[in-house]
Amino acid sequence: MLEWGLNWCISGHAHRFLIIHAAVVERNGLAAIMPAPPGSGKSTLCAALVNRGWRLLSDELAMIRIDDGKIVPIPRPDSLKNASIDVMKAYAPQAVFSRSVFDTMKGTVAHMKAPHSSVKESYKVAQPAWVIFPKYVPNSAPLLTPLSRAQAFMQVADNAFNYSLLGIHGFEALAGVMNTSFCYSFSYSQLDDAIHVFEGLA
Repeated sequence: MLEWGLNWCISGHAHRFLIIHAAVVERNGLAAIMPAPPGSGKSTLCAALVNRGWRLLSDELAMIRIDDGKIVPIPRPDSLKNASIDVMKAYAPQAVFSRSVFDTMKGTVAHMKAPHSSVKESYKVAQPAWVIFPKYVPNSAPLLTPLSRAQAFMQVADNAFNYSLLGIHGFEALAGVMNTSFCYSFSYSQLDDAIHVFEGLA
């Protein structure tokens, strides 16, 4: 409930930003925005990336400034659910995890503490460089498929909390993100394979 309340406070009131439902990670000042519906594996992928050298900007909300298109970090704990909890405990044994909470609306939930370095650098904005739509597909090879910016624009708009509310400003902000970003759909099964693909992009 606390996590839901925090998200509601931001998505319902911080309209000086275009707010997208997405995980966001950064490397060398460049950000990868990962919009995806629940169950796609975005939080698990985000957690894996930040334990392999990427900076956590958010596992839930991409906060894009209207005036210049930069992403403002909100590095809160990464929310993991069900099988992802044990997967990440094995993948990143050095990370700090909360106790698991059972029988929620989303099943079992636990949180992975945001890396200290990400919290320490939460004042550093990042430039959008990639828009990647991830999907976990069991027993599959990693597949990175280019998308046109027009296709990606429409999908990101569908994942934005306040795109319609912002009107022309929302359109212009999102168009700015698309103009500076390479866009892909991405399916994966193994986290190491996914990390390898992201390292290739960076």
